[in-house]
Amino acid sequence: MKKDNIRFIIVTGMSGAGKSSALNHLEDVGFFCVDNLPVQLVEKFADLSYDIKDTKTEPRNVAVGVDIRSGAMLAELNQVFQNMREKHQKYEILFLDASDEVIIKRFKETRRTHPASAVLRVDEAIAVERKEMEFLRRQADFIVDTSMLFTKDLKQELDRIFVKDIRSKNMFINIMSFGFKHGIPLEADLVFDVRFMPNPYYVPALKPRTGNEKPVRDYVMSSSVSTEFVDKLVDMMKYLIPHYVAEGRPQLVIAIGCTGGQHRSVTTANCLYEALASDDEYGIKIYHRDIGK
Repeated sequence: MKKDNIRFIIVTGMSGAGKSSALNHLEDVGFFCVDNLPVQLVEKFADLSYDIKDTKTEPRNVAVGVDIRSGAMLAELNQVFQNMREKHQKYEILFLDASDEVIIKRFKETRRTHPASAVLRVDEAIAVERKEMEFLRRQADFIVDTSMLFTKDLKQELDRIFVKDIRSKNMFINIMSFGFKHGIPLEADLVFDVRFMPNPYYVPALKPRTGNEKPVRDYVMSSSVSTEFVDKLVDMMKYLIPHYVAEGRPQLVIAIGCTGGQHRSVTTANCLYEALASDDEYGIKIYHRDIGK
């Protein structure tokens, strides 16, 4: 059995960022998954995974969950990785992350205790965990920020990396429409103002409708100013995205705003999403933040 046929994944990252969901999905797509394996056993488990004598047996792709629950032993992973490299055992590190605010919200919703919060507040525990996990984040082959991802989006990203085997590029793009009167999204990396486009708000028949509906979209895009802007926006994004990927950025949030977040921004965000969605070298999702307000 060729060792190169085995894929050995270390699944790690911040508590509350979705490691359990990731392991569950990897198991669903054929990986043999073990969570919270003691650090001392990771190397032995790798030895067993690579020591396949039966050449007729299909290789078992493996995913091992290791995180802050390992306590003081976590730092010994560096030695484990070195030993694996010396034995020519390939491994990849998947690091799941999320913003502090999202992690705190998730722990409040689930009412679970943070692994590092025995005597600390959750925000303090997160700060401690980030420091302890930084060495793994630096070494990660794949960093997935789940702050704005639903479970189905995370599955899509994992499929992109581990099923479609797209290893060379690693980024998730979030396209968001919003209304300026509800505030600019703090998580946005790029913000575009489309309040110069024709406004369906002043057309009685279109006012209660949204940019997801054809009459509103047709009205907004009836102007040459709108179509020219969308064309230029798409061209710019297609130029910028490969550079963001090369930089190693795990996530890009593109926010498009109009006054209320119901008509023009929704239309433009949809147009951009449709233009970029065909490229499977990165994950992409769309979110209309203020469409129902």
